[in-house]
Amino acid sequence: MNHHRLFEHLSANGQAFKSLIQFVSDEQACWKPGKDKWSILEVINHLYDEEREDFRQRLQLVLDDPDQPWPPIDPEGWVIQRCYNERNIRESLSNFIEERENSIFWLRKQKSPNWRATHRHPQMGPMSAELILANWFAHDLFHVRQLTDLHYAYLSERVKPVSLAYSGWQ
Repeated sequence: MNHHRLFEHLSANGQAFKSLIQFVSDEQACWKPGKDKWSILEVINHLYDEEREDFRQRLQLVLDDPDQPWPPIDPEGWVIQRCYNERNIRESLSNFIEERENSIFWLRKQKSPNWRATHRHPQMGPMSAELILANWFAHDLFHVRQLTDLHYAYLSERVKPVSLAYSGWQ
């Protein structure tokens, strides 16, 4: 695995998120395609908290002290508890971009990290630093897809009765 290549992907993804969100209106930011679905605003605030309290923090713990317990997280609960959908979209995007830049800076300054260092997660079993890094990138990809789907669903709803079948979207 090319760890530095993953750093570059994470950096580029920060810009991808910015591109997907920077021109979203306040109305679209809060819009949900269903009661049990997330809005764009909820996604970006989830990414912000995950950046600070999950991936970067847990990777650092595995590299520095793999036996130390991880602080608990509740990504799905935070959406409601932390009132994600009531926040400002511009501020939320800015917060995430700043944290992603902090993460990239931190990743690049690591000197010969032990990517095989492993933390034993109570439910998931052994989790190496390398596994966390790869999943950090995969988590980004999941949410890029989610944001794209939210844009499409919003557009589809707003242009009715115009069909979007010609777009090729399946």
